[in-house]
Amino acid sequence: MKNENHLTIKKWNEDDRPREKLLSKGKSVLSDAELVAILIGSGSRDESAVDLSKRILASIGNNLNALAKMSVNNLIEFKGIGEAKAISIITALELGRRRRLEEALAQPKMNSSKTVFEIMQPILGDLQHEEFWVLYLNNSNAIVDKIQLSKGGITGTLVDTRLLFKKAMELTATSVILAHNHPSGTLKPSKADKDLTKKIKQAGATLDIKVLDHLIITEKAYFSFADSREI
Repeated sequence: MKNENHLTIKKWNEDDRPREKLLSKGKSVLSDAELVAILIGSGSRDESAVDLSKRILASIGNNLNALAKMSVNNLIEFKGIGEAKAISIITALELGRRRRLEEALAQPKMNSSKTVFEIMQPILGDLQHEEFWVLYLNNSNAIVDKIQLSKGGITGTLVDTRLLFKKAMELTATSVILAHNHPSGTLKPSKADKDLTKKIKQAGATLDIKVLDHLIITEKAYFSFADSREI
């Protein structure tokens, strides 16, 4: 039976409507659910867009990072969310991720592991599989390029050292920084991680290309071989 006390957004007090609230009070006063409600535009016959957004967020512990990992198929499982609304949510969160990446790339030099993490976390932090990336640097420790060297499964990925340094020679890079993610969330380097780092460092030494660091990246944290004096 339909709840007769249910109010659609149009019947709410004007100050409580997310679009009107954004216009009159600014974007910062809106809750996460209200921002998502603006993205999806409308709810269902029995549920407002804000209530629907609250329900979606509650299902993932009100974690926007978790929302960013949801697929179209995940989202359309919620009554009131069709393919178009799911795409709107995914698109908005992807734009936010890219904005964070652009802000990080504005850093002129790689002068700390934290700087590397800020650049690579938007790329690697949310992935459910492993990827191995290389940042190529010039004499000023500025990035001249960054590439995904390999992509693997949940527990590992293969790395071709020859391709890594072939690209470095093409770019006339003087140093590199390695980065890969651990989808499991663990920051402890495995024996394979340590062996690979040692192998790449030794190969770089023969070419006079320094391996400055190797970062293991998770959603919110990182491990630095250089900071831990393991490189």
